[in-house]
Amino acid sequence: MKNLKMLLVLLFMMGLLPAFAQDNKPPLIKPGDAKDHVEEAATVCGKVVGSHIAMNGVGGHGFPVNLYIDEPESSAVFYFTAFPGESDSGQTKDPKAVVAAYQGKRVCVTGKILKMKTGAPFIIAADKSKIKIEPAGK
Repeated sequence: MKNLKMLLVLLFMMGLLPAFAQDNKPPLIKPGDAKDHVEEAATVCGKVVGSHIAMNGVGGHGFPVNLYIDEPESSAVFYFTAFPGESDSGQTKDPKAVVAAYQGKRVCVTGKILKMKTGAPFIIAADKSKIKIEPAGK
């Protein structure tokens, strides 16, 4: 009887295991829908159509670069902020390299969607692993 109970418990646990093992990927949303997902983690994909390099740097990260997806800065619906970071020698990298890496490409950026009182929603992608360039033709 004890073995039967143990078997039932084991089978029950195995049945629940797939539910607990699910990958908790953030939802994929369109840039124009980001305004409806502020304070939520999400992945936003689109084409980088514009950029703006900040005038002031952030210690250890360089000059932040805003990259606008699907709409330019003047009519932005969503953007993400990336940082050039530092080279292995400790020198701050050129923010123009960030622009060159993403400009005109389809990207997906993952993170928490934020929004100031005015302006478009955005994600701060301090870690470039949160930014994925999609293969051409997708």
